[in-house]
Amino acid sequence: MFDKELFSLLWVIVCVVLVIGLAYWFTKHVVGKGGFRFLGGNQQTDAIRVVSRTAVGKDQQLLLVESGGRFFLLGATTAGISLVAEFTAEEAQKWDKPAPPQNGEQPPSFTEALQTVIKQRIKR
Repeated sequence: MFDKELFSLLWVIVCVVLVIGLAYWFTKHVVGKGGFRFLGGNQQTDAIRVVSRTAVGKDQQLLLVESGGRFFLLGATTAGISLVAEFTAEEAQKWDKPAPPQNGEQPPSFTEALQTVIKQRIKR
């Protein structure tokens, strides 16, 4: 009788450890890699890329975002995200790959580059 109780207890412990191990494996390898896309789960794509970002205040930042070949300047705050401007690829490329400094000068800051692009857009 003691042997049956000990065997039952060991069997329950083995089953619990097995269930915990399978749950860990399942969440790490199946769900973590988007294994349930057919159910409408997390469908990650590389369709959105943050090209550049700068803080403009406490909990406020400007983001230059590329999506589908289009570039957007977004203002992000704790209250939400709003569209500030849309840029062409040539205008946005100034932030993506900054030009090397010429004659020992410092490259322009994000704010200076943004002001330059906005002035160019206004002239059109």
